[in-house]
Amino acid sequence: MARAQGARAQMALAFETTYGTPPVSGFTKMPFASTTLGAEQPLQTSELLGYGRDPQAPIKDAVTADGDVVVPLDAEAFGFWLKAAFGTPTTTGAGPYIHEFRSGNWALPSFSVETGMPEVPRYAMYSGCMVDSLNWQMARSGLLTATASIVAQGENIATSTAAGTPTNIALKRFGHFNGSITRNGANIGNVVSADLTYANNLDRIETIRADGKIDGADPSIAALTGNVVVRFADQTLVTQAINGEACELEFSYTLPTGETLTLTAHAVYLPRPRIEISGPQGVQATFDWQAASDPVAGRMCTVTLTNDREDY
Repeated sequence: MARAQGARAQMALAFETTYGTPPVSGFTKMPFASTTLGAEQPLQTSELLGYGRDPQAPIKDAVTADGDVVVPLDAEAFGFWLKAAFGTPTTTGAGPYIHEFRSGNWALPSFSVETGMPEVPRYAMYSGCMVDSLNWQMARSGLLTATASIVAQGENIATSTAAGTPTNIALKRFGHFNGSITRNGANIGNVVSADLTYANNLDRIETIRADGKIDGADPSIAALTGNVVVRFADQTLVTQAINGEACELEFSYTLPTGETLTLTAHAVYLPRPRIEISGPQGVQATFDWQAASDPVAGRMCTVTLTNDREDY
């Protein structure tokens, strides 16, 4: 009997025309490192009395379908997750193409994701998916991945794939070595690590339905937050924090072949940090920053992805 192995797992994604209805075609094979995406339906313990000490049969509760998908930051496939998180991009150029994703869109696309374990066989189709948040870290070394937190409407299990033959993508991964951080256009020195999270803060529409599923998920006030850990060498960031001023932070990656990924937070505010001297080693300071809408740019952040893909 065949046993499920993560090494043989597959994932395919396609954007929906109608919320909660998986497309019949147009799926793309997605690279991923791990996923907790799944549906669960808890049981409510019976509260009834008069039947002795042994309880009556439990009652099924509402269905919850959500989870995280850990994906690589790459030059092409990551654009699908950016579209899900920010909305349809504005694309310019004629190869290479420049895809610009902007924060603040009220209408976010829904998509379907199928995860497959062909040796069982088990194929789980998650429809009505929307990205609640997108997070990744910048460091000196290691594998560069992002975590997409997903809210789905429901799960459908089958023994054969409903995604057909998904389109393959040539994988071109960004690495930590390709990354850089700038403040107001100038490189920030002494950065040890950085973390950034874009959140749509989805509001689940939990109406009364016979199938126990949600009716949808509406985006509320977005948030772009993170932190920057620096070796304490000057007062530039501390002075900005004390003065309550905003700066522009840009997190970018560039491959030798020309592909780029850049997230620009147009108006970033820094808190005043605690500067601790914990030993003989270098002194580090952590700035837990928050981004806000910039009156000049007219939005909180812009993500630009340059690659050879014509559209998303």
